[in-house]
Amino acid sequence: NDNHVNIWEGALSTAPIYSFTHDAAVKALSWCPWQSSTLVTGGGSRDRQLKFWNTSTGTCSRSIDTGSQVSAVMWSKTYRELISAHGYSTNGLCIWKFPSLAQIKEIPSAHDSRILHMAMSPDGERIATVAADENLKIWKVFEKPPREGKSGKVTSFDRPLVTISHMTETSAKFKSPQYAESVISRR
Repeated sequence: NDNHVNIWEGALSTAPIYSFTHDAAVKALSWCPWQSSTLVTGGGSRDRQLKFWNTSTGTCSRSIDTGSQVSAVMWSKTYRELISAHGYSTNGLCIWKFPSLAQIKEIPSAHDSRILHMAMSPDGERIATVAADENLKIWKVFEKPPREGKSGKVTSFDRPLVTISHMTETSAKFKSPQYAESVISRR
């Protein structure tokens, strides 16, 4: 791994127009859905950074040390926020406000070992995480904003909605913990 993210002009390019670096392997990347020139990348355990790149100018517009290996990152479809998944040393999940990068919520030890991948549901409200602990967990993270005239709240994601444990060819144990719903402010 060369610790680089390359931006190419097109399919016929012979060299990247920009090459962005981290101090460790690049484990995650995601385009900002409302700023087409913004790319976030996440570095491995010796780097631990989320870096935000302007792909029009080739500059790093901001970065933050997350304190842990970044293994996945995704933008909210509803809020100006993103969620990062982590490996060593926290194995956790974090929601960040953008562009301030204020940490809104953190769940350290979301899994017993490093999170390997994260996927978002089509409605943008839930994420699924899978980790080296052989568990798949589904979390309600980004609740849709209320319709006009309804009171607004955002669901906390302190516990997964569903945990599927010990993925093997012959069996899977399903756990659906009592989901404690609480309100957190996103403002």
